[in-house]
Amino acid sequence: MLVLLPPSETKRAGGSGRLSAEELSHGDALAEARARVRAALVALSGDEETAAKALKLGVKNRGELQRNLELGTSGTMPAIDRYTGVLYDALDAATLDDAARAWIDRNVLIQSALFGLIAADDEIPAYRVSGGSRLPDLGAPLKRVWAEAHADLPWPEGEFLLDLRSKDYAQLAPLPAGAGEALAVVQRGADGTVRALNHFNKAAKGDLVRRLARSGAAIASADELIAWAPGAGLEILRVPENGQLTLVTDLGAPGARSGTADTAG
Repeated sequence: MLVLLPPSETKRAGGSGRLSAEELSHGDALAEARARVRAALVALSGDEETAAKALKLGVKNRGELQRNLELGTSGTMPAIDRYTGVLYDALDAATLDDAARAWIDRNVLIQSALFGLIAADDEIPAYRVSGGSRLPDLGAPLKRVWAEAHADLPWPEGEFLLDLRSKDYAQLAPLPAGAGEALAVVQRGADGTVRALNHFNKAAKGDLVRRLARSGAAIASADELIAWAPGAGLEILRVPENGQLTLVTDLGAPGARSGTADTAG
């Protein structure tokens, strides 16, 4: 099983060591695109006014441009620890035990706008660029550059891919037809009706990955994921009308957990 996560616009500062692009996962397929995107981002970040508009930075967070100018000299840390925000706060990787962290390292990939598809334990610096950013020196839309680079990515044959990426990030590395499944998140109300979640769907996805990691789940198909869910305090089903793999949650407020209880592990 491989779980694909989106990145987060917010990142934890600090770290040790230095970026080694050659050591990032999928280097053979993505090295050229990584170098192109990095060079274009650095070039853009040297012009504060232009970069602030392109990267949608306000006055208070313009200092993040400096991160882009220090990619090769600032500290690094595992990607799963670097990213913050709703999904990563719910996953809370720092509080997982060694076995659960090992599961994360084996089974989780993250779709970075700067580095492409990376492993959870790939060491990366803090940076600022999103999947929808426009980098003038790149010569093409960022989404097109990454989609073309990932087109030859050797996805593991026979591996169940659970795609938790947002639409924008899924477009950076489209999965081959039939190679994986996206997961929708809905909330069931007191009257039994369900509705799609927007902001809180990120928390539900982070909580799902946490439960998977704590359980040490070895899942080879969507049917196995559906069968695993009740024991982890979750409800995952396939919607009859469209066949969509769906997580049904009672998550309605920050800090709440999906399902009934955090029973995994």
